[in-house]
Amino acid sequence: MVDIKLIRENPELVIKNTLNKGYEVDVQKLLEVDSQKIQLLKDVQKLREKRNDLSNYKGGQKPTEEQMKEVKNIKKELEEKEDRLNTLNQEFNDLLLKVPNISWEDVPIGKSEDDNLVIKEVGDKPVFNFEPKNHYEIALERDWLDKVRAAKVSGSRFNYIKNGLVELQFALIQFVFKNLIDQNVIDSIIKENNLDIISKPFVPILPPALIKTDVYKDSARLDAKDVTYKLEGDELWLNASAEHSLCTMYKDEILEEKELPIRYIGYSTSFRREAGSYGKDMEGMFRSHQFDKLEMEVFSTPETGIDEHKFLIAIQEYLLNKLQIPYRYVLKCTADIGFPNSRGVDLESWLPGQNNYRETHSADYMSDFQTRRLKTRIKRKSGEIDFAHTNDATAIVLSRIPIAIIENYQDEKGMVKVPDVLKQFINRDYL
Repeated sequence: MVDIKLIRENPELVIKNTLNKGYEVDVQKLLEVDSQKIQLLKDVQKLREKRNDLSNYKGGQKPTEEQMKEVKNIKKELEEKEDRLNTLNQEFNDLLLKVPNISWEDVPIGKSEDDNLVIKEVGDKPVFNFEPKNHYEIALERDWLDKVRAAKVSGSRFNYIKNGLVELQFALIQFVFKNLIDQNVIDSIIKENNLDIISKPFVPILPPALIKTDVYKDSARLDAKDVTYKLEGDELWLNASAEHSLCTMYKDEILEEKELPIRYIGYSTSFRREAGSYGKDMEGMFRSHQFDKLEMEVFSTPETGIDEHKFLIAIQEYLLNKLQIPYRYVLKCTADIGFPNSRGVDLESWLPGQNNYRETHSADYMSDFQTRRLKTRIKRKSGEIDFAHTNDATAIVLSRIPIAIIENYQDEKGMVKVPDVLKQFINRDYL
C-alpha cells in the first residue's frame, strides 16, 4: 500500500496517478477519514489516561460515589469512542488499500497496452525459404502435445506434454539455474549494465503452491475473478506464479540490512483461469490453465530497488540472447503496469508462426507497496527500521519460451534444432 504520509503531503500526485492507472479512488474521502481517525485517537488516549488516573486510588482509600460515577461515565464514553475508532480504522484501511502504487517517473502515461513504448528490438529474425509453421502444428506432428486426451481428463486448456518437448523444458530449467547461481555470470551482467548493486548469485528455491487468503491479499496479487483458483472448502489458493509465494515469504519479519539483497530463483507449477482469452492463444500451450515457470524475486534496500529492477531485465535479455531468440523491449504505460507495480517492462519474443512479437517475460518493480502490506521490514545499520523493496521478473515461462524455440529453430522438414546453449543438456542436434 501507499505510505499515508505521501498521500497527506501530496494528494494531487496520488489522485493524478490513480486516474492515470485507470482506477477510481476517493482520495479526499480517505484524507477526511484519516483526519477523523487521528482526532478520535487523541480523544480516546485522553479518556484512557483520565480513567487510569481516577482508578488509581491513593492509600487504599475507598472511592467516593462521585468518583465512581465519573469512572463509569468515562468507561461508557470510551467504549463508544473505541467502537467508532474501530469503524473508522476499517473504513480507512479499505480506502487506503484501493490506492494503486505510485508510477515510476519514466512510466509513460497511457490508457491501454496500445500506449506502451517499444524501446528497442534485438536480434535478427530468422529468414525461411518456406512458410513457417506455428508451434502447435509442429508439436502435433512430432507427438509433443496431446490436448484431446488432456481435455478428457482435466477439461479445456490443459496438455499432456511429451517426448522432445519435455526434454526441452527440463533443459531450459537447468540452463537458467546454471546461469543464475554462477557468480561469474552475475558479475558480468552487473558490470556490463553499469549497475550499482552487490554482486550476489540467486538462491534456487521451490516455493509452496498454495497460499492462504489473507497472505495472498497482502501480496496485492490475488485476482480471484479472472486469474486465481481457490480450493473449495479451504482458505487456500493455487499459486498463479512462483513470485506470489516468494514475495510473501518474509511477512511480518525484520531483515538485517547486511542480508540484502536476497535473490531467489523459484520454480513452480502455476495455475491460472485465463478468463477472457480467446482465438489463436488457445492453440497449443501459449495460454494454459497449468504451466511451469521460473521466476526471480528480489528483496532489497529502497536505495537499490530500481537498479535491482534493471538488473532483472538485464538477466532476461542475457538469457534470450544466449538462446538467440529475437525480442523487443517494451516499457509499459500507466494503465498496463498493474495496480501494485511502480514500473513494468515486458520482453516480447518473435514468433514466426504468428508473424508477431508476443510477451514471454515481464519485470515488475513494486517499491515498498507489497512490503507495507506484508510488514516486511529492514533493520538498517543505523538501527532504524525501514520497509524493504521488492522486485519480481520472469526467468523462463515454460509454456512460452519453448514456443519461441520451436518456431525460430524449425526447418522445412518440421524438425527443430536444439539451441547451442542447450546441447550440454540435450546431447543431439535436433529435438
